[in-house]
Amino acid sequence: MMKERTAWFGILGLMVMLISACGIDDTQLSVDKNGKTVVERFGQLQVIGTKLCTEGGKPIQLRGMSSFGLQWAGKYANEDVIGWLRDDWNIQVWRAAMYLTEGGYIQNPVIKEKVISSIEAALKLGVYVIVDWHVLSDKNPQAYQAKAIEFFTDIAQQYRKYPHIIYEICNEPNGKDVTWQGNIKPYAEAVIAAIRQYDPDNIIIVGTPNWSQDVDVAAADPIQNQKNIMYTLHFYAGTHGQELRAKAEKALAKGLPLFVTEWGTSDASGGGGFYMEKSKEWLSFLKKHKISWVNWSVNNKGEESGALVYNADREGKGYWKDSDLSESGRFVRKVLRNEIRIP
Repeated sequence: MMKERTAWFGILGLMVMLISACGIDDTQLSVDKNGKTVVERFGQLQVIGTKLCTEGGKPIQLRGMSSFGLQWAGKYANEDVIGWLRDDWNIQVWRAAMYLTEGGYIQNPVIKEKVISSIEAALKLGVYVIVDWHVLSDKNPQAYQAKAIEFFTDIAQQYRKYPHIIYEICNEPNGKDVTWQGNIKPYAEAVIAAIRQYDPDNIIIVGTPNWSQDVDVAAADPIQNQKNIMYTLHFYAGTHGQELRAKAEKALAKGLPLFVTEWGTSDASGGGGFYMEKSKEWLSFLKKHKISWVNWSVNNKGEESGALVYNADREGKGYWKDSDLSESGRFVRKVLRNEIRIP
């Protein structure tokens, strides 16, 4: 596979030169015309105001793909697939989505190996990697706070010297009794403190209430006395529209840095159709505000939000043909490759 990737890397270099000639900013490229990876160019990320910035202080917008739940689709968390996504799809960031329940880490700790394989691939390939503690059906992040501290302490100790790492400590807290002040913020403060004992610099992304939609609530009472903290905004184009964008604008106006660690071209169920125009409207909004994003997700279960059609690439090898891709996969690939221009 590595020999094949070398050939593709040469093709990618030619593609990059053609793209550059057409006026695409090289901040949108995973590998630039000189063969430098995104991590080599951007270095140690930092947050300045509401913007994610390079080590040199230049605002950027990272773009990439998320795994599906690693307990179901962990076969894609490997160097071949992530390398293909870098070289063919032009991703700059990969998100390793580690569920806690539903067969995830709490019930099956060996799932952590898929996170490690994602990290190791990202280090080799020069892309950023989001380590996602995927709170979802468990609702309250405090339910497994001790386990989260243990997990992130271990990751921070192992990988603190690498600028590739982004910690996402609380995917989608939810439930009417799970509040920002009562549950999410105290949890975040505890986990951030544990990470910062070993890793003082890498970006930490904090989930927000109501499936990471109520960013305005977090903006009213943000975490204090910490640097390089961002907050999660999630949306699905078929379900969420202007009302959620208004919340995002309100949060930005109050100085809250946002990172869209998950969005889909479908409705919030992962199905319900493919919404291209509504997706473009969201992508235009994110581009305007330089909000980084990761699309959900690399799976072949046949749902509209999945990048692959049903049963494609059952062995997790990458090197997908156009016929392997869903409508969403073809669209997002073209966006990432700068073949669909977002105004």
